[in-house]
Amino acid sequence: MEKWGLDPRLRVLQQADMKGKVVLLRVDHNVVKKGRIKDPYRIDATVRTLYAIAAGGGRPILMTHVGRPKDKKTGRISCREDEAVGPIARCLEQKLPVSIHIPDFPIDPEKGILRIDKSIGPAISGLKEGKIGMIYLPNMRWFAGEEAKGPERETLADELATLADLYVNDAFGSWRAHVSTYDVAKRLPSFAGMLLQKELRNLYRVLRPERPFVAVVAGAKYDTKIGPLKALYERVDHLILGGLMYNTFLAAKYGASIAGITEEDKALAGELVEMDRNGKKIVELPFVTVSETIEDRIDGKYRSMAIKDLTSGRDIPFIVDIDPGSFQENQAADVISSAKTIFVNAVMGVMPLFYEGSEALYRLIGGNRSAARLFAGGDTLQELRNLCPGIYMAGLDDPNVYYFTGGGSVLTALEQGTPYRMKPVEVLLEGGLA
Repeated sequence: MEKWGLDPRLRVLQQADMKGKVVLLRVDHNVVKKGRIKDPYRIDATVRTLYAIAAGGGRPILMTHVGRPKDKKTGRISCREDEAVGPIARCLEQKLPVSIHIPDFPIDPEKGILRIDKSIGPAISGLKEGKIGMIYLPNMRWFAGEEAKGPERETLADELATLADLYVNDAFGSWRAHVSTYDVAKRLPSFAGMLLQKELRNLYRVLRPERPFVAVVAGAKYDTKIGPLKALYERVDHLILGGLMYNTFLAAKYGASIAGITEEDKALAGELVEMDRNGKKIVELPFVTVSETIEDRIDGKYRSMAIKDLTSGRDIPFIVDIDPGSFQENQAADVISSAKTIFVNAVMGVMPLFYEGSEALYRLIGGNRSAARLFAGGDTLQELRNLCPGIYMAGLDDPNVYYFTGGGSVLTALEQGTPYRMKPVEVLLEGGLA
């Protein structure tokens, strides 16, 4: 293990000379849904970095993405108010003694924000003079160049670089190589923030776990998770699936036709079924909840179903949750209670309608006080906090518990065997222009 759990080539914020300099800070404050913040954990997790910048005399400009405003089919970017950064800035103003300015740039109705124009000039001057505490740029995915591949990308990277003297990445959850996480880091002296350092140090608990190692993974998509899922399978002693992942696995294993599961996903899941014929690592949860609709919870329209009743060719309604009785069965209960490391990136049911499976899972995991319990992902942390607030709050002060801010980032690091091949982290090893 590298010293302090970090690659010695990684340039860290503590090494940066920030006095009187503008610091472009990429955070992952993707916590706004329908204009409201449901769980501020990702905001709270970056406060230490903000204090470090202030202590070093730096003047921060913050960037984050919120939601998915770009339509992948049409390329149209919709700059909706319910995906704006305003609630995040107001939240920070309540936590910190600062005033935060949000620039207002012209918006093209089809392409989003085309340029960072000169209208930001007075705000930059105010920031340098201490009249403005921070600047928070609009939702980075509103900018035409953020996820582009053409000249708009180069333009945005150049414009961002002209705003600041150095760049700090504190966005562990944003592992894709976009302009604000990757390109701009090549144009400025670049460093890892305090949160990013903490996340990287804790990853060894998943990459080099104390065994038995149990992973619980659930998600709304299967095709994008098959690579990380197969890599995770090789690393764990036991794997528990939920959500669409488990539904797809069951459809492939038993040849059942389950509502909402495509033939393409069933074919992909067949690879995992074949792996498990010999490995036998996947813990089968024996009871699920099926419903005739996923839009509502209607008495008489949903029921518990035993997995043994899945038969080839039979049409099965939507599987909307894991029946909590599954976690009272010997295998699941024994596997979790005897684990030494438990990694959880899972909401088991269609929220908020069907929550019982997730609650039963979190309570079972919370009961294993001797294991390292590692939770990852915004949805997972939000539902843990909502469903089991006592367990969530206790975990904040428990050295055996860690809350990763990015579930996809942990899965990507597991797939690659190291976090230092993720492009936004890899570029920090080079230090930008420093």
